[in-house]
Amino acid sequence: MMRKGDDAGYDRSITMFSPEGRLYQVEYALEAVRRGTLCIGLKSNAGAVIITRKKFSKLMDSSTIQKLFIIDQHIGCSISGLHADSRILVDYARVQCQVHRLTYSEPVRIQTITRKLADIKQQYSQHGGVRPFGSALLIIGVDPDGIPRVMTTSPSGTFWAWKGTAMGRNAEEAREKLNKVLKDDLTFDELIKTGIKILREATEEEIEDETIQVGCVNAEDGQFRILSPEDTKPYLA
Repeated sequence: MMRKGDDAGYDRSITMFSPEGRLYQVEYALEAVRRGTLCIGLKSNAGAVIITRKKFSKLMDSSTIQKLFIIDQHIGCSISGLHADSRILVDYARVQCQVHRLTYSEPVRIQTITRKLADIKQQYSQHGGVRPFGSALLIIGVDPDGIPRVMTTSPSGTFWAWKGTAMGRNAEEAREKLNKVLKDDLTFDELIKTGIKILREATEEEIEDETIQVGCVNAEDGQFRILSPEDTKPYLA
């Protein structure tokens, strides 16, 4: 993409600000996230849930496509953007979780690991010879004190905590729907059903039941798990 006018050429370097104070390479990475597959994260007092879907053709082996990842026993995430970049970040997060356990003899807090991921993303936005990570992570988990968390990281290195949010294509529409229906007193099953319903309503393409993936963590046991297709079917009904 070649820019014309007063900002021409400012997108050729990651470390060069435009006259308006913008880093175009970071904005291009954000665009890669916006074009990714929609994923939704929401929480209540009962726990936290991620709903997303896999996109593949009939010739592809769907088992090789991953949108949900286990980071630690109590933490999981969904990705939006470039899968290759996301795998590197997930592996980095897994190592940092184990380092924290060995150092402090306790599980890492959700905000701590999210900040570490945001820090490494920010480093890749200020050095020449590299490019920003073209991916965003939607992270859910339960802190050691039993409080569910939903957090996101951006290619720019920023991070936020949410009650409910969405990433990828049609994310704005999904957030508007979440804003209307999300409540703190939703049960764990209601969280999953709500997420699936919003995913279906906010997706332009018609989706099949076997493509939907659900990751969840219950506030009672604090264990993140990815539901199998058989476990997901009752919620799809």
